[in-house]
Amino acid sequence: MALDRRGIFNKVTVAVPFLWLAAFFLLPFLIVFKISLSDDAVAQPPYAPVFHFSEGWAAIRDKLALLDLDNYAFVLGDWLYVYSYLQSVVLAAIATVILVIAGYPVAYAIARSPRGWRPILLLLVVLPFFTSFLIRVYAWIGILSREGLLNELLLSLGVISTPLEILSTNVAVVIGMVYSYFPFMVLPLYAALEKMDDSLLEAAADLGATPARAFWRVTVPVSMPGIVAGALLCFIPAVGEFVIPDLLGGSDTQMIGRTVWNEFANNRSWTVSSALAILILLVLLVPILIYQRMQLRELEHD
Repeated sequence: MALDRRGIFNKVTVAVPFLWLAAFFLLPFLIVFKISLSDDAVAQPPYAPVFHFSEGWAAIRDKLALLDLDNYAFVLGDWLYVYSYLQSVVLAAIATVILVIAGYPVAYAIARSPRGWRPILLLLVVLPFFTSFLIRVYAWIGILSREGLLNELLLSLGVISTPLEILSTNVAVVIGMVYSYFPFMVLPLYAALEKMDDSLLEAAADLGATPARAFWRVTVPVSMPGIVAGALLCFIPAVGEFVIPDLLGGSDTQMIGRTVWNEFANNRSWTVSSALAILILLVLLVPILIYQRMQLRELEHD
């Protein structure tokens, strides 16, 4: 009897994540995908056809025949949407590279600090999360504006003679993303570096490796899973970012998140915005599949 209860408990434990994914990912995805295959209409909601299972299989089959890929052809054939995708990927990639460069020394320093100091240092890294994300982004408007704190500091130090135009540019968007996603980079890196065996560095030193060479040949490869995980955690949400480009970007900042919002709220084109959202998901699947392939290769080598 105890074994039967344990077996049921194990099955339920395994089923819960799948049920969660089905309810909060698969079902919304199917709804958005259905809308993306529909046509715009002057109705509420503003698309057609809309079918219901209560209509019967024959009616559903007739309406399914009306679904097409015209919205995807329209999106891929319009340079504005293609440019939005390209700019989103480029800006997200730039921010991710900067995050790796900036986050690695911080994570390395925390991992090598006295054990009693590590929780405090990690708390300082995640402390900005205690404040609203929107307020933190708004704060950068006061920092990066023409009369903001950064320009006042540089002018007072004599570094510049005229204020810099940073706000409402792609540079401001990258700065905002680097600041906002910094903890997502540091925490996976710290987790990888903290569990590294120090005897590996000692062995490298015994074999005549300099500290710099030991760092590049031992520390970096060992922490590579943390680098990849942190890069994915930052790159994936950065591609679809909406708040940061909307508040810190200018008219030239056409990231896909803003484009989806404009199509949905301003143009009232749910079909095109749904097609854009599906294509975003397909774009983001590429780095995820690359990461999974890397994990499989590591398991095969082990």
